[in-house]
Parts: sequence; structure tokens; C-alpha cells
Amino acid sequence: MKVSMSPPHKATSVWLLVLAVQLVLLVCGGQASDDTKRCKLFSESPAERKVLSLLEPLTNKTFSGGSGKDSYTYQFQVCGDAGKTVGAGLVQIDQAGEKSETVLGLYTATQTIGGSDWVMLIYSNGTKYEAHCSKEMRKAIVMISCNRGVEMGKLEVVLEERERERDCFYLFELDSSAVCPALPSQLSAGSIILIIGFVLLSVYLICGFLYQRLIVGAKGLQQFPNYVFWTQVGNLAADGCNFVCRTQGPEEEPPTYRGVSTEPEEQPEDRDDHLLPM
Repeated sequence: MKVSMSPPHKATSVWLLVLAVQLVLLVCGGQASDDTKRCKLFSESPAERKVLSLLEPLTNKTFSGGSGKDSYTYQFQVCGDAGKTVGAGLVQIDQAGEKSETVLGLYTATQTIGGSDWVMLIYSNGTKYEAHCSKEMRKAIVMISCNRGVEMGKLEVVLEERERERDCFYLFELDSSAVCPALPSQLSAGSIILIIGFVLLSVYLICGFLYQRLIVGAKGLQQFPNYVFWTQVGNLAADGCNFVCRTQGPEEEPPTYRGVSTEPEEQPEDRDDHLLPM
């Protein structure tokens, strides 16, 4: 009994091709995540959601800071859990004693306001005050400003406004290049078209070479994708040029018409004198 098995080198080639395709998909889709959707807006609107999407590079990162005047430190995340409490986007940690955690705002109660080079992120529904602000729930405001030289800055505490009856808040500052406006492109339309064409040509050559090499098993120049077609391009171009631009033979002078005379032509006289006898 004969058992047919695929050659080891062919199986390895197929595996390498699959690995290459997965690598390309991973590189192209690596930036497709949208973690800002975990934030729940008070009133869902495309404008606020668009502003919130600018903070996507800052997601899944914890920012820490302290005022330096007391024993409190603060932790902040964009649309993520900053502390032990699920849904807490910004927390205050008391470093003295048991390190108790106070929620300053939930990312499930979010508001966003955007400007030309800044984003204001507001977390509400935090832990209630015990003796201030009519015992309302805490609210945290994070002012994220453009700084092209800083990818992710440090969380700075500006103030805690609690000497009022209502609408108390914590104010923080954070510098980041994520909210900076896009710089105008220095490339012309022609340059962009050339870059796109070069990329497409590179993808065509690389993928075609891998397919011819690993799947078809071609060698030498046959590894070039569509080798037979490209070898005939020159002949096809020459034939087209010959058909359009060149003549097939010497030109013949077209026949012309002679003019018609208006005067009657003279008829030769019949002279029979030479026939008479002398």
C-alpha cells in the first residue's frame, strides 16, 4: 500500500506564506482598536464621540500625580479603570493610613469638550462629599492640552473647588501630542499618487514572488509574477505603435480629373488627294 505525503519543503513553504499573510494583517490592523467606546457619554452625539476619539492614543495607560501639599495622590485613565473600583476613571488615594481610595469620577458618566488644540474630559458621579457641596457627587475635569514634544505628560493637580454649594469639581492638567491638530501635508497630489503607486507595485511584486516561489514552485525568472505577460508587453506596444502611427506602404497619388474643354475640338480633314492618279 502506497501512502502519498506532501513534500516537507512544500508544507514548509505553505506555512511560511500563511505566516507572512498573518504578519501583514497584524501590522495593518494593529491600530484598529477603539477603546474610547468604553466611555459612556451623558448624551450620545457624533461631535462628542469624535472629540473623544482623539484620546485613543492615551487609552490603557495610567497617569499619576500629586499636589505635593498633602498626602493624596491621583490616578487617571482615559476610558479605563484607574483604581480598584470598576468604572472609576479618576481616583484619589490617601497615602496615609490604609491608603483608602476615593472615586472622583466615573468614565461611565463622561462629557467631552474640544477646541483647536485642547480637549476637556469630564468624569462625573464620583463618591459623595461628606460635609461639602451639599453632599453632591464628586466631579473631575481633566484639561488635556497640545504639546508636540510630549507624547504622554504627567498629571498635574490644579485645584479642588469645594467652597460652594453646588457644582464642585477637581481640576487637572495633562499635556499630550495626541490632541495637537494635524500639520498641513507638504506633499503634492502627484507625490501622493507616486507613493501609492509604489506601494501597490511593491505589494504586487512581493506577493506575486511569494506565490510563484512557494506555491507554484517556480525558479529563476519564472518567479516574477505574470512573467509571460510582461515579456510580451514590448511586442504588444510596438504592434500598437505600428498600427496607429506608421503607414503600411508607399502612398499612391489619388486619381485626378481632367478639365472639360468648352470649345469643340477640330476634326482632322479627310484628304484623299494622294489616292488620285497623277
